Amino acid sequence: MSAVWIDETPSSTSTNTLKIERETHKLEKRLCREVGRAIVDYNMIEEGDKVMVCVSGGKDSYGLLDILLKLRARAPIHFDIVAVNLDQKQPGFPEDVLPDYLTALGVPFHIEEQDTYSIVKRVIPEGKTTCGLCSRLRRGILYRVADELGATKVALGHHRDDMLQTFFLNMFFAAKLKSMPPKLVSDDGKHIVIRPLAYVAEKDLIRWAQHREFPIIPCTLCGSQENLQRKQVGEMLREWDRKFPGRIENMFSALQNVVPSHLLDGTSFDFKGLKTTGIANADGDKAFDAPEFPATPSPLRIVQL
Repeated sequence: MSAVWIDETPSSTSTNTLKIERETHKLEKRLCREVGRAIVDYNMIEEGDKVMVCVSGGKDSYGLLDILLKLRARAPIHFDIVAVNLDQKQPGFPEDVLPDYLTALGVPFHIEEQDTYSIVKRVIPEGKTTCGLCSRLRRGILYRVADELGATKVALGHHRDDMLQTFFLNMFFAAKLKSMPPKLVSDDGKHIVIRPLAYVAEKDLIRWAQHREFPIIPCTLCGSQENLQRKQVGEMLREWDRKFPGRIENMFSALQNVVPSHLLDGTSFDFKGLKTTGIANADGDKAFDAPEFPATPSPLRIVQL
């Protein structure tokens, strides 16, 4: 009887599958780690909290809800989650998508129906962006819903790249060093707003949304153009990320490493009241030294994604 040879060498298909599974597992661990780190660093969620996760139907809010549910299962504290969507009655909005998804997920949810679309269209002239008024109306409604649901925290899906974009937009167009805070008290003083995705890169959320196959609802239903300035800044950051790996991470770290004495804001540092103390500065006297920065990566280290 002739011998039967069995080729046990993994096929290229199975090898690729294993590689994708490994990369996806690493991505999930990274997302959970970064969200957990942000929660701990800024004390975003506490024992007994009821977290209202605002779900718009975009990749970011889907990702936020998904990761928070994973973290809740193994968190050292107890907290509840309720998903909330504001149906603003935009023409073409698929009303069944989010209820069907959230029901299948098994998470408590509330759909708030408010026709802000008609208000915005009536108030804003044709051709002008509607985002500003729409955002203010949405914010007020969501705060009211948070009160009605007894939510102690309101979670938004802004990520690291959103924060950096906002920083540059404020610097370029508003002459302010200001970004999105990871945690804040609302204007009315009644609500704590948190951004658990503060440390998460947008490209990771894109990959996670593709893996999880979230039922994405397009953000163009209202017909309003995306803020052109934000779009340009976003493209600038993506170009930097392609050409200079690590630059985005350094810029974001800079937002957490502010030195008021080396800026020019007299309200943040008392320049007028500065006096000699006779005590050596722990950082050393570097007033006449040229700033020292790491060398720019050579072209050979540029990674094209």
